[in-house]
Amino acid sequence: MRLQSSGSDDTSVDVKPKKLSRPERKALERQKKEQKSANQKRSQARAKYNLHSNAVSELTPESGAEDVLRAIKRAQNMHDHHDVRVIANFLLDECGEDFAYGYRGSLLARLAVAALHFGNHEVAGRAITIRRLEHRSSMLPMESAAIIRGLLRSENTTEAMELLFDELKLPLEGTPLDTTENQELLKHRALSLGSITSRYFYESSPSQAVEACKMLAQMGPIVREAKIEASFIDMPWLRIIRGAAQCESRRRNGEAAADEDSDVELPCNLVYAVLGAMTTFPSDNDDRVFEALSNALVRRVLFVTGAISMAGCPPADRGEAVFIGRSNVGKSSLVNMVTNRKSLAYTSKRPGKTQQFNYFAVNDKPGREKEIKFGDVVEGEKDLDSFYIVDLPGFGFAKVPDQQRKEWADFMRDFLANRRTLKVVFHLVDGRHGPIDEDATIMKQVGESLPKNVAYVVVLTKADKNAKGPAKKKLGKVSIDVLNTLRETMRENKVGNAPIIVTSAETKLGRDDIWRYLRIAAEA
Repeated sequence: MRLQSSGSDDTSVDVKPKKLSRPERKALERQKKEQKSANQKRSQARAKYNLHSNAVSELTPESGAEDVLRAIKRAQNMHDHHDVRVIANFLLDECGEDFAYGYRGSLLARLAVAALHFGNHEVAGRAITIRRLEHRSSMLPMESAAIIRGLLRSENTTEAMELLFDELKLPLEGTPLDTTENQELLKHRALSLGSITSRYFYESSPSQAVEACKMLAQMGPIVREAKIEASFIDMPWLRIIRGAAQCESRRRNGEAAADEDSDVELPCNLVYAVLGAMTTFPSDNDDRVFEALSNALVRRVLFVTGAISMAGCPPADRGEAVFIGRSNVGKSSLVNMVTNRKSLAYTSKRPGKTQQFNYFAVNDKPGREKEIKFGDVVEGEKDLDSFYIVDLPGFGFAKVPDQQRKEWADFMRDFLANRRTLKVVFHLVDGRHGPIDEDATIMKQVGESLPKNVAYVVVLTKADKNAKGPAKKKLGKVSIDVLNTLRETMRENKVGNAPIIVTSAETKLGRDDIWRYLRIAAEA
């Protein structure tokens, strides 16, 4: 270095740099080495969390939750295994619990779903475990439900059930159920359990599926107590019923059976297990769901015979469900409704059209129609859930001679008292007007003749006639006066404890409740 003097002469002086001591040299070397190491680490970190995405090319400690979420969505959509591993390493190794203002737990849930989407169980397992350990207090039911769906899609039903028990437990006893938080929890638990039930059915695991249906049935009253509407929860009943029908078909063909180690008792038709759960939940009276239910429970149905005496009844080899009531109360229409047939039982505006005990065989053996029509002998057995529906003649307004009316009454009394396969009696009463003298007569005969082991159910028909507007289309109603008169008449005739079902063949109201009692005949 050359310095210019301040004087007038032009003399210059050479100044040599100061020589560093050994400790100073060593300190400078350490500083340069540390700087180089830090630069290398930063470079390695950037390379370590580089992504294939153009939108989010790398993840750094400065990355936000939005960047990570975009990267996860892109990796899932593109089935990018590399990016999923990189994102997992970033979230698990680079980020702490407070990353993105505590949003890390939700990102881990989203990562687990993406990994399960294309079978990366290692990454999914790591994400689920860390989420549980470090973010349990902030876990959302919606996120847990999404992970359960991912596990089911990858055929990990057992793990899905374990996660349900761990992350979607029922609210503590005594806590208010109608809070927003508990309603969300119950909704996603029910939906997740419904998805698990469906998967068990499609996997031909009837024992586990029926056990899951029982869990759903236990949840139903809790959902009702939480004041959750059917539209809010939107249970996947259609998918569950279709799965149960498929599993039942395999069971009839010998392709599915109960687990040897399970003590779960299977119903005569697996769809009844679904029905048992459905009837405990709020109902939206969905026509597609009911049609699927009816088609699964009534696979074959045909007219067998019209009996006018006990001798004319078919062999007592299965359970029987009887529909009885005064003329033109809507018996035949109701039979058509519950079997999802348009003209199984003849309907007419003329009172008393049905003038015999009409027997319809449900789920009889294939080919039974040939035996009835042509007398052919057809090999095979009726299905386990086979039963008879009996449409009895109407009383009251029927334009028939008094002698025939008396014969009907005697036949009915003998039938109610002595038909050993009779399991349930549906007494239909007009919901517009309530019981009349003929209804009271029927109740009296039932109270005097019907054995205690036979279910007696009062069915109020034509509920849609009393309703207007939206209620007419979906629900229908019965007046308080009609209900009070009905209960009083029932008490007077010693059948006051019988259940009452409100129905409409027009709007299909009450069909699920009727099927609950038809199950008694099917399982006889």
